Amino acid sequence: MSIDAATVKRLFSEQMGGDLDWVVRAPGRVNLIGEHTDYNEGFVLPMAIERAVWVGLRRRADRWVRVYIAAESRRREFHLDALRRSGNEPIEYVQGTAWSLAEEGFFLRGWEGVLLGDVPIGAGLSSSAAMEVAVARAFAAVSDLPWDPVKMALVAQRAENRWVGVQCGIMDQLISANGKEGHALLIDCRTLECRPVPLPQGVKVVILDTGTRRGLADSAYNERRQACESTAARFGLKALRDLSVEDLAARAGELDAVTFRRVRHVVTENVRTVQAADAMQKGDAETLGRLMIAGHESLRDDYEVSSEALNAMVEIALEQPGCYGARMTGAGFGGCAVALVEAGAAADFAEKVGTEYHRRTGNQPAVYITGATAGADVVASAASG
Repeated sequence: MSIDAATVKRLFSEQMGGDLDWVVRAPGRVNLIGEHTDYNEGFVLPMAIERAVWVGLRRRADRWVRVYIAAESRRREFHLDALRRSGNEPIEYVQGTAWSLAEEGFFLRGWEGVLLGDVPIGAGLSSSAAMEVAVARAFAAVSDLPWDPVKMALVAQRAENRWVGVQCGIMDQLISANGKEGHALLIDCRTLECRPVPLPQGVKVVILDTGTRRGLADSAYNERRQACESTAARFGLKALRDLSVEDLAARAGELDAVTFRRVRHVVTENVRTVQAADAMQKGDAETLGRLMIAGHESLRDDYEVSSEALNAMVEIALEQPGCYGARMTGAGFGGCAVALVEAGAAADFAEKVGTEYHRRTGNQPAVYITGATAGADVVASAASG
């Protein structure tokens, strides 16, 4: 189902009656390159995708928030003066964002509305960050709050970290809040500086959902993060961001073989990410594609966070005409790969990859062709019609 402002208005009318005051949206994201670099204060290169979370809302005179959540086909409500955690259901993202905005010192007004989206859940495309940022955008509209994308991304991240209880980095919320149409963002995860870089002309990004999910990968994630942080401490560095390829080679003897490979991935991935942004600035799709392939090989062999399904998807993608490069994207162990494809070949590419992947693995994939969209915004308001 494709969602637009008209879809949101129809659902609002059905569920709440009458007219709404605002329609807001916040996109999901795909990371082109720069994986497991964020918590090492390094560089990432995500772009906002054409799938998003939408909120249609109308201001209330009191401080109740009443929302119909389409994914649950259920109405939920809470009072802004009585925020309480009650589980892990979607309403917690709404409550958590309200709590985080209040922590920031903002006075919030109540609203009633509908919440719906087409970002696949659990696929590594940041459905949770899109929901948090969309809710923040809704509260900003109804409460007359200034929209500072970086500040609001931090508000949304705090909601996920401290209310929902997921220790994510800043990338997902920042690209959802601050995406630029036609561009990816080179994000410095230490300074939060964002540099828009254009997608090369004549290419499409194709998201390849393997139909597999990460499952219980927390212990593997924690092991890798610990290896990074302990190595930085051993070398007297704030983070692996500060370790060069040359310095790692000189000190390789201080690390066991597994830790060396983990660290090598992070150090070389930071270099690849900056090089990828430079290639995009020059419109060089071939270099960008080669760097994506090298990133996948590093994630597969050094960081060891790929999977049979992800590897099969990438291999099949690279066999197709018009594919510049492909790699797993996200934390790994399941979820999605991403490919850079000639625009004219994208539809044929998507069909052939999906068919061949299903034949080889038996898994049912989902394939999305996307451009780069803008970050969170107000799509429609009563004032604008």
